[in-house]
Amino acid sequence: MSLTRRQFDILELLSEDALSQRQLSETTGMSLGTVNRTMKELADAGLVSNGKITAEGFAAMEPYRVKRAVFIAAGFGSRLVPITLNTPKPLVRVHGKRIIDGLIDACIEVGIEEIYIVRGYLAEQFDQLKYKYPDIKFIENPCYNEANNISSALAARRLLSNAYVFEADLLMYNPKILKKYHYRSDFLGFKTQRTDDWCFEVKNGVITREKVGGEGDDIWQMVGISYWNEEDGRKLASDISDVFAEPGGRERYWEQVPLVYRKEHYCVELKECMPEDVVEIDTFRELKAIDETYDV
Repeated sequence: MSLTRRQFDILELLSEDALSQRQLSETTGMSLGTVNRTMKELADAGLVSNGKITAEGFAAMEPYRVKRAVFIAAGFGSRLVPITLNTPKPLVRVHGKRIIDGLIDACIEVGIEEIYIVRGYLAEQFDQLKYKYPDIKFIENPCYNEANNISSALAARRLLSNAYVFEADLLMYNPKILKKYHYRSDFLGFKTQRTDDWCFEVKNGVITREKVGGEGDDIWQMVGISYWNEEDGRKLASDISDVFAEPGGRERYWEQVPLVYRKEHYCVELKECMPEDVVEIDTFRELKAIDETYDV
């Protein structure tokens, strides 16, 4: 059955733990009356019983489950030179652990079964991941040094339905920001008053604009983790290919396809996180600030 947003939000919480109606109200922001009515709808449909999600409830959530993760990991990482002269940025170690390991571990923890890594620069070095993660699969990006990261999305375009897409150079500090179920396609971001980086403008929970730099009460710093539902994943397969083939298309960032160049085809929500949940290391200076072993 198709779920309403309220039904989904409650079933998602109940899929993780048994909660009272008051706890559901506090967590979702719904009134107690709304929670009560929604719980009755779910009980009448056989999706909850005695305040707990049923097998039928889990089955109803299945179309919203994340099935795979795709890592964009083909780039050179020029701003992290000299470390990246011999090591792809996702494989750089921070406090002894490869950057990408934290992301992969978070995916495994949330039950994602298929993990793909799009590789290009020093591709063979990613083979070392197989010792720890024997089930991961690699996708080759033959033109990583001739195009922007849209070329990696192009290589993985048929795998984007019910999928997380990760920039592979993010330090994961809070794996709980990854969720097993998503109601709609969304992009991770956190609220900020000012940024010189990529950011979003948001209205009623939906991303209305992607841009570089902004300030004000409606600015959300972009985090390189997104989720794409089944329908949007199918559209991305076509739209990414079309944009890539256009004049200047090879210079695009892949997320500009749904957020800028084919914006009319999508309704992408903003999924809020905290600045400390995920950290991107952009420069060698930032790496040294986080891990003093590099400050030599």
